[in-house]
Formats: sequence, C-alpha cells, structure tokens
Amino acid sequence: MTQTRIFTPVLVGGAIILMMSFAIRASFGVFQIPIASEFNWPRAEFSLAIAIQNLAWGIGQPIFGALAEKWGDRLAIILGALVYALGLVLSSFAVEPGQHQVLEILVGFGVAGTGFGVILAVVGRASSDENRSLALGIATAAGSAGQVFGAPMAELLLGYFPWQTVFLIFAAVILASLCALPLLRAPVRATRDELIESMGTVLMRAFRDPSFTLIFLGFFSCGYQLGFITAHFPAMVTEMCGAIAPNSLLAGLGIETTSALGAIAISLIGLANIVGTIAAGWAGKRWSKKNLLAGIYLARTVVAGAFILLPMTPASVLLFSLAMGALWLATVPLTSGLVAHIYGLRYMGTLYGIVFFSHQLGAFLGVWLGGRLYDLYGNYTLVWWVGVGVGAFSALLHLPVRERREQLQPA
Repeated sequence: MTQTRIFTPVLVGGAIILMMSFAIRASFGVFQIPIASEFNWPRAEFSLAIAIQNLAWGIGQPIFGALAEKWGDRLAIILGALVYALGLVLSSFAVEPGQHQVLEILVGFGVAGTGFGVILAVVGRASSDENRSLALGIATAAGSAGQVFGAPMAELLLGYFPWQTVFLIFAAVILASLCALPLLRAPVRATRDELIESMGTVLMRAFRDPSFTLIFLGFFSCGYQLGFITAHFPAMVTEMCGAIAPNSLLAGLGIETTSALGAIAISLIGLANIVGTIAAGWAGKRWSKKNLLAGIYLARTVVAGAFILLPMTPASVLLFSLAMGALWLATVPLTSGLVAHIYGLRYMGTLYGIVFFSHQLGAFLGVWLGGRLYDLYGNYTLVWWVGVGVGAFSALLHLPVRERREQLQPA
C-alpha cells in the first residue's frame, strides 16, 4: 500500500540512524589537533587517515547498497554499525599514523553501512512519488542534525576525557542507534518492469547514459568541499583567528576560545543545513532537480570565494558557516532523487552508491590535499581555491543532464 504520509516509521527510524552516524563522522576534524599534538605528527598524517576514511566510505557505499538490495536493508545496516564500532574501538589503541590510516578503512565502511546510500534507498521506497523528494530531504537533514551536536559534543568530551576514551564512547553510541532498526520495514516499491530487470541490465544502461556520467562527475566537488571543511575548518579557524581570541563577539556568544569557535562553526553548518536540505527536498518536487543542483553549486562557489577574499573574523566565520550550511547537503536529496527519477527505485541504493563514490573521491582529495598543502605552505589558501574552482565546474556539468525517465529494457 502506498504511503501518502511524510513522517512514516521508516523515515523516523532512518533519521535516527543517520543522525547518530553523522554526529560521529562530522566530529573527526575536532580530533585533528589533539591527536597530531600528542604524537607530534605532521598535519598530513591524520589528514590522510580521515581522507582514507572518506575513500573507504565511497568504496563501501555501492557495496552496502547492493547487499541491502540482495539480502535486506536491516542486515546491511547492522553489519555497517558493527564495522563502524569496531573501527572506532581499534582506532582508540592506535599510536602510529599508519595504524590510524588502516583502521579508518573500517570506520569508512561503517559510515557507508549506516549512511545515505542504504538509508535513503529505504526511505525512497517507503515514500510516495509525490512526497519522495521531501522525505529524502528530511532524512538528509537528520544527518545535519547530528552534525549540529557531534562536533561540540566531541569538543566537550575532550575537555573531560582523552581522545581514546571519546572514541570508545562514540562506538557505544553507534551501536545504540540500532535500537531504531525495527522501524525500518520498507515495502519494495518498484514497477513490474523494474522488478523483472536484473541489476546488471540497469547498471549497464546507466553507464551508457551520458547524464549518469555528468551526475557522477558533478558530485565530486560536493565531496571535495565537504570533506575539506569538515576535516580542516576547525583547525583553520583556530589558527587564523587565534590572535583575536578575546574578541567581544566571541565573549558575547559565550565562546571562550577559537578552538571552540571552530567546533561551533561545524555545528552551525549542520544547523543551517537542516533548513537547507528540507528546502531542497521541497523544491525538488516542484522544479527541475538538475537546475536546482547547478544553482546550489554556483552559490557555494560565490560563498566560498567571498569568504577567502575577505578578512577572516569571528563574524565572517559564523556568517560563512550559516551560508555554506544552507547549501551543505542540499545536493543529496536532489542527487538521490534524480537517480531514482531517471533509473527507478529497484536499484536506487546501488546506483546512488556508485554516484556517491565520486563524492567520496572528492572528499579524499579535499581532506588529503588540505593536510599536504598545509604542511608545504603553512596555510589552506591554495586548497580552498581549488574547491572554489571545482564547485563552478560542477554547476556547469549539471546543466546538460537529461532529466527524464530511462526506458526499461528486458533482462
């Protein structure tokens, strides 16, 4: 039976799991300075660990999407949570850069199993055609809600516990999120022809379609920008605003240090993105998704360019966080909705997982380049301008996408 409600049990359960998963994932930038300082590592070492996590997330996304479609959504999510928790626990005992870098593969696969690829496919199948875009936006916003409290919570816990203990606490949190699993009972909502088609047939049709290639390439810049900002923005703010820690704006907001300002910036991005992703989902059911995506990437380019050209102050950090936050994950409901619209619901998880791999390639490059170029030049300016350039490129790439349903073919 078709669900005409927005807030179905599937949406609520999926939102809880996404919220917990992304609260932890969004906090890793807060650990950048404490871990590097404890072991006296170059900035690039822990940056590479986070970059590998993002790459493993991208590799794992289509794998977990295919597992969910073959063996069941809930089994894939359980496996993802177990791998996530194991990666965090083992990482808490790591003392060498290479150990962190290898173990972040487990964390990345864990994020894949509890993240957008699997959860959005479940939510998409449980939603009506009319409400799908908005439901995907609400689910994506739940991930942003996790980001609102994830980085500040990590900063707070680091004030009382060593980073190793915080990792163990986060492992317990991700396992506790499985309590929402009974809510995830989604029907298989696909047309008769879609059910007959094999996964190989659908994949080959997508790979031959130029629009799929454009969507794949266009998602790269989203990952680059998000990966870099999540991993390096707290440290960037701490260092570039360090000389103005007694600023009256900070004091008036109850922010005592620029380290706290960096964590608050990530939180504000998540807060603004709750509104942005829901608005994107609402707009996606009314206007062209590919045109909306082009507009979002263009707006990101303008916001990021203006921020780096103007003097950095606590006020500019907060304003940038709100503006970028409104655009942060607004691409996700539109991109996933575009994939579902063109290629159908049956293998949405796998197809979106493949597109998301491009996103995570970008995240890998953004995180790794951020650390590498910082060690070479002592600042983040060059890697920031690369992000501005790829954002403008993505805006152009989405314009030729043909936003129409692909014709089904027999298996």
